[in-house]
Amino acid sequence: MPETRLDLGRIRAARRVIDPVFLESPLYRCEPLERVLGCRVSIKLETANPVRSFKGRGTELVVHGLAGRAAVCASAGNLGQALALSGRSRGIDVTVVASRFAPAAKLERIRALGARLELVDGDFELARERAVALAKERGVRLVEDSLDVETCEGAATIGLELAAAGPFDAVLVALGGGALATGVGHVLKTLAPGTEVITVQPAGAPAMTLSWRARRVVTTDTADTIADGVAGRFPIREVLDDLLAAADDAVLVTEASIIAGIRLFLEHAGLVVEPSAALGLAAILEDRDRFAGRHVVTIVCGGNVDLPAYRGWVGS
Repeated sequence: MPETRLDLGRIRAARRVIDPVFLESPLYRCEPLERVLGCRVSIKLETANPVRSFKGRGTELVVHGLAGRAAVCASAGNLGQALALSGRSRGIDVTVVASRFAPAAKLERIRALGARLELVDGDFELARERAVALAKERGVRLVEDSLDVETCEGAATIGLELAAAGPFDAVLVALGGGALATGVGHVLKTLAPGTEVITVQPAGAPAMTLSWRARRVVTTDTADTIADGVAGRFPIREVLDDLLAAADDAVLVTEASIIAGIRLFLEHAGLVVEPSAALGLAAILEDRDRFAGRHVVTIVCGGNVDLPAYRGWVGS
């Protein structure tokens, strides 16, 4: 069993707390993608829920254990939506701090779900700083994605579902802050150790991958990628320690491959995905020989897109 902050018993118990709408997400072979990519491809579809991402699994746990009646988070968009929904169902006052440059559709949805939204003139790291300050000023819970183990253990329930459905040769996981990768990786290393856990990150936002490779925190001055959901610059030490135990490899992919993955999902799977969700296909495209003939799962982690940008990516 990998040595991380996560606990398999708590992860199994989390299934009794998380709203069933987020559990047992579709998992299926996609033969049209297989013909294009040259390997067996199964899709784990984490967008078939009210917030169109996996984040609700973690926010359900956070809100369940919340001592107070208010919470603040920084978000690139998906965590904010999930926390807003989980908070609304339990009467929790939620404030989300985000970059004003985040996709408009994500920001509008946060507001629609009843959260207070504060925008900053900068990237996610500036939003994180502001969220820390707000939580301190108000004396309320600061929800920090990936650092708060509930967000990792909520995501880890995906790993339980994959382990039960396997075996698979490899699972491709988008890597940003690390909650999804550490959660899924922890479970698979415990229950399905023969499955290779490969994290995928944009080359334009490589901080966590560089940290994994160096086995120490490596920060970057900028993050330049269309995959806004994974565009962090300052990895968290505790999360990196978990990732080192949970992942077998960490790869970087180009923007061109991410866009190609977005198009493949639309053309061959009928799925509208955000750039972060296309990272797995991007990894296959850039290293076809590695995956040839293998059964690979790619986790479609989000489907909240800015339509004008999306139309540009798919060429319509």
